[in-house]
Amino acid sequence: MTDRALRLLLQDARLAELAAYPFDFDVERAGYGHVEPVRLASGGSLRIVAGDAGGGSYFVCEDGSVLYADSEGSAGIVGAGVDEALEIIIGLEDAEDYDDEEAAALEEARTELRAALGFPERPRDELEALLDAALARTEPDFLLLNAEEGRAYDLIGPPPPPLWEPVLAAGRADLAALRAEDRAVWDAVAEDPVRRRIALRAAQFDRAEGDLGPLRRLLRHEARSSMTDELRLAAVLVGLHGGIEDLPLLHEVRRTDFDTACGLSELPGLDADPAELLGWARELDDLMFGTDPADEPLYTWTDLALDQGMTNLARCALIRRLDAIELDQGLLRRTDDPTRLDTSELSALVADLERIGEPGQALRAQRLHTALQETASDRVSARLTQARLERETEQLPAADRSLAALRDTLAESKDDSLRFWQGTSLGRYITEEHYHLALALADAGSAEEARALLGAAEAIRGELSESAALGARELAERAVRWVRGLS
Repeated sequence: MTDRALRLLLQDARLAELAAYPFDFDVERAGYGHVEPVRLASGGSLRIVAGDAGGGSYFVCEDGSVLYADSEGSAGIVGAGVDEALEIIIGLEDAEDYDDEEAAALEEARTELRAALGFPERPRDELEALLDAALARTEPDFLLLNAEEGRAYDLIGPPPPPLWEPVLAAGRADLAALRAEDRAVWDAVAEDPVRRRIALRAAQFDRAEGDLGPLRRLLRHEARSSMTDELRLAAVLVGLHGGIEDLPLLHEVRRTDFDTACGLSELPGLDADPAELLGWARELDDLMFGTDPADEPLYTWTDLALDQGMTNLARCALIRRLDAIELDQGLLRRTDDPTRLDTSELSALVADLERIGEPGQALRAQRLHTALQETASDRVSARLTQARLERETEQLPAADRSLAALRDTLAESKDDSLRFWQGTSLGRYITEEHYHLALALADAGSAEEARALLGAAEAIRGELSESAALGARELAERAVRWVRGLS
């Protein structure tokens, strides 16, 4: 993983010329920069070291890996270091793309450059294997984004394995240990909420007759987490064995708290027969679970990835899903009414992207969510969230415009959905966001804008019910003191 070859190219004009033609690795093009601003989704550093005639660029990443990005929006790791990347590039340039005279010149250049850079003559299939291995490492750690728009570059090479494979790996190992009656693993999995959830998901997709014992224990312990999807899954997996002797356990779990009582409310009574128990379990299994991990919602896997610390994996999946929705809003069509969109997935994306520390991506999702709202109340709520994200990403003029659009909706809408906003928490939140932004504008030196927004905040607060206005009083007083004290 050295960059010895790069140093030689920078020191020797003859070698640099050979690398630029015929191998299209031109160190002089590094000075031109890439065709657009880019960054790694993971936040690692990028240093451009060369370019090609088509507008592509070669970047060295923080760990020395070389990332190639073309000018059309595709990217991939092409070597563990500059030496390996250059060896691959030089070795795989195909003489068949040239006429006889040019092919002979190519081979001469290849021989000279290999010798000067200290590269051995490797078989083509070995170099192709190196390249394939490099490309396979692109995601999740080296996903390239357009730094301004936030969209991800396409992958050069084959797609990575589906998200559920790495997410389930530890759960499958734990499930195997549970089946082998490894007591240490039994205790560790039962006591660890994350391992418990992953093991249950592994059991969902790899069902065996002998799993009833582990499933009973996991069910009992999962009740500690109250009404989770995995608790319902555990109950279903136990119920699918059709043993009425498990009904007391299932009802004990159901009585854990109010949420479990509601979540398992359809559980057959203690006097049910095996057919009733099995029918209940099969119905829920068909409705909510099943045996194919590809049928699970993306967010099952991103949540479990985040729970296991696989943040980059989740980040890649969430950004790519947002890209897909942005390009095709038809992905949001409701199954029960294809003429309408269900934007709740965008809200889920906003929440998850904020959770992983991607406020810019969350804002991108929120702006699309805002644009798709139909009722006045939904537009106001969406604008409120958008303004907050714009403020938190220091896009203060944009946040100011969002709140202005929000106020216009409040003033102009005859939609019944906003009839009582002054007496609800929505009214308080609207008011508080105005004060927060006024303070941010003041801190940024935008005194005039801060005063104007403070006036709007005070006017809105004056419309609130007494209790809603009281909730915002402390923030209001602080904003008034600070903004009106500006010179």
